[in-house]
This record gives sequence, structure tokens and C-alpha cells, in this order.
Amino acid sequence: MNDFEHLNPAPLALAGEAATLALGARLAGALDAPLVVWLCGDLGAGKTTLVRGVLRGLGFVGKVKSPTYTLVELYATSRLTFHHFDFYRFTHPEEFAEAGLDEYFAANAVCCAEWPEKALPYIPAPDLRIDLEIAGAARVARLSAGSERGAQCLKKIIPPTG
Repeated sequence: MNDFEHLNPAPLALAGEAATLALGARLAGALDAPLVVWLCGDLGAGKTTLVRGVLRGLGFVGKVKSPTYTLVELYATSRLTFHHFDFYRFTHPEEFAEAGLDEYFAANAVCCAEWPEKALPYIPAPDLRIDLEIAGAARVARLSAGSERGAQCLKKIIPPTG
């Protein structure tokens, strides 16, 4: 258990794409750079859809592309710089270092990574981790903080109860 696990809210049921986009929009309002966000889940769990919701929530109106082949897509909004990574195609974690991706994570940006486990141990630890899983026709999101910055973000997304 990490120091922030007591802040982790109950899983969120996402009834469909609109609910995933809405969670992304809520997340957008809570983001402050620098922040590392890990998006974990199987293929089709909604990771890129969640990122699309975040970017729409940040006011980005262009096309949101999956970085599966490019490794990273860069977005500048009026409020912050957002880097979207996808490490699905990595065959070995050293590709992270070989591609010089650590420079992006050193910038004052929100770095959101799909398939982060494929870049271990090179990728920085998450401030915020979002696990998405398929539950029939719906999805389930589990959010957890890995740092004080992530805990502050999480409190803005889902205020503590009690």
C-alpha cells in the first residue's frame, strides 16, 4: 500500500463512451503540470477515449490521434502542455531511453502514458494511475494517487466523502 492509497476512491462505472469522455473532462479540470499519468488496461478498455475527453475538457478542438505508431502526440492548450504516449508497440523497455522520451517527462507538462509497464523501469512513476477495464458493455475506472501531486489531483476529481 502506498502512502496515498487511503485516498483512492471506489471504482467508477462508465456506462459507455460518453461516460468515459465525461470522466476525461473532469480530469482535465484537475490537471496541473508537471504530472505523470499512467493509463492501464487491455486493448479496447477506453484509454484513448479518456485522453480525448481530457483534451476536449482542456479546450482542444483538433483531431485526437492515438500515438500507437508515433509513440507520442503533443498538444498545447491555453492552460497546459499535454503529451500523450503509447508504448504498446515496444518490444523491449530500452526503446524508451533510445527514443529520448525522458526529455518529454522532464518538461513542465502533463505526460499521459498508455501501456506504461512496457517502458519500465525507464518511465517515471505515476503521480496518478488510472486503470480501465472492460465490464461487459461498460467500463470500470479505478483511480489511484502515487504522489502528493496525484493525491491533490484526485481530490479535485472525486472529493473525499465523510
